[in-house]
Amino acid sequence: MTSRRTFLGSLALALLSAPFPADAQQAGRTFRIGYLGVSSPSLERHLVEAFRQRLRDLGYVEGQSITIEYRWAEGQDDRLPDLAADLVRLKPDVIVTTGTPGTLAAKQATKAIPVVMTSNGDPVQAGLVVSLARPGGNVTGLTIFGPELEGKRLEFLREAIPRLSRVAVLWNPANPALVPVLREAQIAAEALRLTLQPVVEVRRVDDLELAFATIASARPHALVVIIDRFLLAHRRRIVDFAANRRLPAMYGYREYVDAGGLMSYAPSDIDLFRGAAVYVDKILKGANPANLPVQQPAKLELTINLKTAKALGLTIPQSLLRRADEVIR
Repeated sequence: MTSRRTFLGSLALALLSAPFPADAQQAGRTFRIGYLGVSSPSLERHLVEAFRQRLRDLGYVEGQSITIEYRWAEGQDDRLPDLAADLVRLKPDVIVTTGTPGTLAAKQATKAIPVVMTSNGDPVQAGLVVSLARPGGNVTGLTIFGPELEGKRLEFLREAIPRLSRVAVLWNPANPALVPVLREAQIAAEALRLTLQPVVEVRRVDDLELAFATIASARPHALVVIIDRFLLAHRRRIVDFAANRRLPAMYGYREYVDAGGLMSYAPSDIDLFRGAAVYVDKILKGANPANLPVQQPAKLELTINLKTAKALGLTIPQSLLRRADEVIR
């Protein structure tokens, strides 16, 4: 609870300098929010509810002061441009996006409507903002990008599996924010004397089965799934594959562990989506997204699923368990 208060407190301080005229919110006006989701309502219900609850905390009432229009890609990134264009046609006051491809689709669809991103990779590398401190366009929000994250994930995985030497990687090269992430993982692996092989690409849903077959035939000691909301939308299939192959895996989202994955090291998605509501509030009150700093995660959480470890025949060292923020037993 303390970490969440710290996160939201730092977010509030970052936004204090943003201008928002007192007369910006017209009495009796109903604002329209567009929501572009990579996944599906059933898989992101908890995140949407966190976003809606924070809006309620800020004084908004759905159906009165705000309405929310949802568009879902159902785990198919190639649908995002059309869905973003559809939202733009509704002329919302702000669009909320999830993941880098969704934010890119929204930015390509409009240069005028403010876009609040959540759970994005490096937005500077992806060309979404000029800088984190001063985004400079119509896009701002929150990023899961942080220094050395992939290195820490590999460190935790090696600590859990002392004889680890060869790690398979699953990633989506269609997500432009992930090229530097993969590079970071490769540099970290070299420093840890680990071999990343095979490195398997998944651009579309149809690629998953071939990717699984490639990994299975290579017989790696473990698996790393690079952060990507398209892959997250198919987490059940990925987690089931790892379980069936008795393959310990490290993930970049907590939701994988809730689905039965072994470990994750990640920002709290709940905090990110609550933070997105704060950005929406500021923009609806007149703040210019070009001047609202992009927020990086204030805290990362290590989650370990001991039930999965037991099923894999893996004994997690006590030293690692003591460092975990949550252990699922």
